[in-house]
Amino acid sequence: MIKNIIKQAIPEKIKDQCKLCVSYANMKKTFPQAEKYVDKMYYSEYKKHINWENPKSYTEKINVAKMYEASSLKSRLTDKIAAKEWAANKVGEKYVIKTLEIEDRLDKIYFNDLPKKFVIKCNHDSGSSFIVDDKNHFLKTTYRYLNNRYNRFFLKRNFAYGRFEMQYGSIPPRVIVEEYMGEAINDYKFLCFDGKPVYVWVDFDRFTNHKRNIYNMNWELQEFNQWHYGNYYGKTDRPKQFDEMKTIATELSRGFDHVRVDLYSVDDAIYFGEMTFTNGSGLEEITPYSADLRLGSYWTLNKLNRKNIISKYRGPYELIKSGIYSYSS
Repeated sequence: MIKNIIKQAIPEKIKDQCKLCVSYANMKKTFPQAEKYVDKMYYSEYKKHINWENPKSYTEKINVAKMYEASSLKSRLTDKIAAKEWAANKVGEKYVIKTLEIEDRLDKIYFNDLPKKFVIKCNHDSGSSFIVDDKNHFLKTTYRYLNNRYNRFFLKRNFAYGRFEMQYGSIPPRVIVEEYMGEAINDYKFLCFDGKPVYVWVDFDRFTNHKRNIYNMNWELQEFNQWHYGNYYGKTDRPKQFDEMKTIATELSRGFDHVRVDLYSVDDAIYFGEMTFTNGSGLEEITPYSADLRLGSYWTLNKLNRKNIISKYRGPYELIKSGIYSYSS
């Protein structure tokens, strides 16, 4: 409680600078040091240590995978711009939210050509999204603040070095402006293993009293949850387009041992959200622990990847700079 009060009292600018400093420090870490750093965060959440050589639980495997299982394809699909192009080719452009602008800086966006409402985000990170529901009001009141924050923080940070999610390391930072899809938007996160959706979680009242339900593919509510969200007990009918969403998730997850396929539903239309390879960075607790183990049993990691990478590279920075995760969009 006291720690949270202190955090809230720290100015945002200082928090951002601290995060950049942490990322720069993490760039110097060797793999043993990076594992120790991640394990400390994991233990703080779970009161358990990560078994790096023989992970069993789902969250353990995410932590091993985020450091040692990245690839150029995963980097490409983590890039929010390249992922939309890939998804359009896979399942069709009608499932992809329209892109309005792409630039390398927010102040290069030509706002006169944009509609009244739109969404701004970076392509190379998580947490930078900003909804503009009134362009004129935004330009008069919030634009200068957001432009400064994008320039001093979002566009400067390499998201890979915050928690060692390596698939982010080779993404060229860009600002993307997307069509605003309205307030009545529901998101469905399909947890897929070996190209097969197994569970889907649905968030409710995200900005007020955030709750989350997890269902199997028969739309049966499950006994487990992720992070500190409780269940939503209001009416939760199976979506009319659920079978179509399952088909899309199956197509997009094909060829991956694990990925979370995020889809949106707006007025009965389905849209692609993103491909998430390191769900919660492996640091959001799955409760009960038996469910964490059950999810882990669906996922087979290649244990040789870790050994091979550690034998060839000093640490994460050297691995990313080698270019093996680079891609062309």
